[in-house]
Formats: sequence, structure tokens, C-alpha cells
Amino acid sequence: MSETKDGFIKRRLKGIKYSLKGILILITTEDSIKAQFIIGLFVIVAGVFFHISAIEWMIQLGIIGLVLVAEALNTAVEKVADFIHPEYHNKIGIIKDVAAGAAGLAAIISIIIGCVIYIPKIIDLFS
Repeated sequence: MSETKDGFIKRRLKGIKYSLKGILILITTEDSIKAQFIIGLFVIVAGVFFHISAIEWMIQLGIIGLVLVAEALNTAVEKVADFIHPEYHNKIGIIKDVAAGAAGLAAIISIIIGCVIYIPKIIDLFS
């Protein structure tokens, strides 16, 4: 009930606080997020090194975000599934596999886009 009494801006600020808390939890506790975050930083450094275009930056940053969001949602699904049914269950296993598949698909798409952006630049570097 008190949430309706809070102003619009105050509720948004609380939302930002919870969001930042969630990001901190992900980055400090989840190995998959840590790995994808480090890969994202590496690709950002590569973008600076190869002087990628503004459009390439937009695509690259969007894809980094897509992968991180997919990994975060996969983590959330796994945590909920483990909470609801801690023992192995075939249907829970399928749910977790589908969530992991979404994160994997995002990673595959990111690799393909990374190749489209960087292979021509690497070839130019050595020619």
C-alpha cells in the first residue's frame, strides 16, 4: 500500500537500486556472466583497436547486451527452477535446458556478428 503513496520518481529510483543490486549479484556470483562480461570487455577493446564504425559499435554493444541479458534470464530461470524443485525432475530439466539454449543462441549469434565485423579488419591488417 505504501508503494502507491510513493511518488513516481521515488518508485523509479527504487527500481534502479534493485536493478543495480541484481547486476552486482550477477557479476560477483555467476561464472557465466563473469565470462561473458570479460569477453564483452575484450570485444570493446578490439573495437577501439580496429576503429569500428558507429553502426558497428551500435551492433556490437547491442549484441553484448543481448548475451548478458540472455545469461541473466537463464540464471533467473535456473534459480527459480531449483527453488521450486531442488531434486532432478525431467520437466524442470527441459525448462532449464531451453533457458540455457536461449543464452547459447545469443552467444552463437554474437560470434557470427563478431566474425562479420572483425574478420575483414583482421584480413586488412595482414594484407
